[in-house]
Amino acid sequence: MQENFSLKPYNTFGVDAKAKFFIKIHNIEELKDALNFSKEKSLSLLFLGGGSNILLTKDFDGLAIKLNLRGISEENLNDNEVLVTAKAGENWHEFVMFCLSKNYGGLENLSLIPGNVGTSPMQNIGAYGIEIKDVFVNCQVLDLENQTVETFDLEKCRFGYRDSIFKQEGKGKYIILEVTFKLTKENHHIKTEYGAITSELQNLGIEKPTIQDVSQAVINIRQSKLPDPKQIGNAGSFFKNPTIPLVQFEALQQKFENIQGYPNGAMVKVPAGWLIEQCGWKGKQIGNVASHKLQSLVIINATGTATGKEIFDFSTEIINSVKEKFGIELEREVNII
Repeated sequence: MQENFSLKPYNTFGVDAKAKFFIKIHNIEELKDALNFSKEKSLSLLFLGGGSNILLTKDFDGLAIKLNLRGISEENLNDNEVLVTAKAGENWHEFVMFCLSKNYGGLENLSLIPGNVGTSPMQNIGAYGIEIKDVFVNCQVLDLENQTVETFDLEKCRFGYRDSIFKQEGKGKYIILEVTFKLTKENHHIKTEYGAITSELQNLGIEKPTIQDVSQAVINIRQSKLPDPKQIGNAGSFFKNPTIPLVQFEALQQKFENIQGYPNGAMVKVPAGWLIEQCGWKGKQIGNVASHKLQSLVIINATGTATGKEIFDFSTEIINSVKEKFGIELEREVNII
């Protein structure tokens, strides 16, 4: 247990906020000990995975717990399906690479997403036409109140767009210990129609892609337009893509002919990056914070010295300008602490 501990190495924005107490845990017993300590001291809790989806706007006056639960196990179901279970502390991209090395399909479109396995169900991470819920079987969680282990299946997790029970009524009540996925071993469902995957595969000269080829195409695309958090502080996509009623979208089309949208019944998903760019934010810098020059959806710690409050205030200005121009209110995808 350490006191007045800097969390700068544990958040991808690189914000230098301190925790009153900090501890790394490697198993459930250590986790329970830490929880008992927090109860004795009446401390609030902050669980840290890969630190890729949080913005620390101030020092944390409680106990920050770094989850280092590690391990991967497999269970063959049949000739074509396998269950793969990963502990919460496993790095997400390394886990995807492990599965691809075994030729297990289903996660290839989610390559190079930052963070750890344990946080993946929280916001139902997704990219290039795939979401966690598409391959999710269940997750083991610890009830923080009574310290019992429970199993949450697909239905109980109530996944939505970048959403789950863990961001709603289950927020702060459970901690995810491990996640199980059902993947394919032979008859893989190759999904290349989303975004620039098809054109990137063409650039690579690949006509009949494998799951490994799709993964490499996704990695190439992400690296071409998203900054590496190890080089410049960021948390990936800062905002959710808003979904608006079709009627509202059609009204906006009358005013903005080039507005982009993806219809889904009576609703339309509008790319937040396009909205932000139209408001002149792409590459714009204010003080220590900027919108990335290649992807306006990404806010960066441009100088490496930005405070969490500066980043939060910058995001508020973006939200206000988009609402003023389009009448659409963006929602932050990053958790604000």
